[in-house]
Amino acid sequence: MPRIVDADLIALVAALLEKVGSAPAEAKQVATDLVAANLKGHDSHGVQLVPRYVLNTEAGEINPNATVSRAFGEGAIGVFDGHMGFGQSTGRQVTAWAIETAKANGMAMLGIRNTHHLGRIGAYAEQAAAAGLISFFFVNAVSGVPVVAPFGGADGRMGTNPVCIGIPKGDAPLILDFATSAIAVGKVKVAYNAGKQVPPGALITHLGEPSTDPAVIYGGGPRGALGPFGAHKGYGLALICEILGGVLTGGGSNPPADTARKAIVNGMFGFVVDPARLGSLPAFAAGVEDICRYVQDSAFGHVLLPGDPERRSAHRRHDDGIPLDDVTWGDLVATAERLGVPVPAVTEGVA
Repeated sequence: MPRIVDADLIALVAALLEKVGSAPAEAKQVATDLVAANLKGHDSHGVQLVPRYVLNTEAGEINPNATVSRAFGEGAIGVFDGHMGFGQSTGRQVTAWAIETAKANGMAMLGIRNTHHLGRIGAYAEQAAAAGLISFFFVNAVSGVPVVAPFGGADGRMGTNPVCIGIPKGDAPLILDFATSAIAVGKVKVAYNAGKQVPPGALITHLGEPSTDPAVIYGGGPRGALGPFGAHKGYGLALICEILGGVLTGGGSNPPADTARKAIVNGMFGFVVDPARLGSLPAFAAGVEDICRYVQDSAFGHVLLPGDPERRSAHRRHDDGIPLDDVTWGDLVATAERLGVPVPAVTEGVA
């Protein structure tokens, strides 16, 4: 399994995106966010997506260098059109607006529609937390045939529809970021590439039977579906994400008009809140520390906080290199060779 230094991987991805039209600043931002997902252990939202991004840009499904525009709302409420730009750019633009607005008004309510894949939603919670703000995000995905079955259902009707909440906490903010499906669909792809099974309860076949085989989704045969996490609870949250992220923002919900379309279209609804407007900021910070310490003291050294696994992974992978499965690396190399981009050296190792 190849391992690659994160800075080299960022440079490779940025060069590929520049080849298909991104300005250097945008290419570096998108590349940095994708590699950050790998660093933090979320390979599903990392560089395995790059070949698809490149193809979607070449097909006119992604509009490089897009600037969001306000489509609806006034004051501290804004719904923005992403003009099918790279989500890692449009999402950060809207989050920056929300941060500035919340600082001035105490809170901001945001929506974004008509944007390509927003990537790891935790990145926007981290952006808000770095400014000392609390954030909530609800996202839907309209891309091809829906892949997540409702609780009690037998076929895909929704996307993986992530929910994310961020709370500032010094240099280690609480970042709760999860798909409402049993696992992210990108993790099914990563397992398929690596020839591994997925956890029991994550998948059903096209006949509605339980499966752990990622080929149920990616094998080319009759397509199965992901189940929701937590049975009816995950299903309920996924449905709320469809309504808030898709219907409320005007971005649309499942099913897509064209299930053959290759674009990954996201909608997102969220709030950004300044805790200083709700009481004493020092008291809030102390209270966050107190409850986190109390929870962790249940089994000191064993209880992690939301965001801790990602920080541990990022430190380890920064030091040891980012492991990529052979299929992901092969797809990146093939894309680089086609576009005439030099490929950096890698080392061989284990995951």
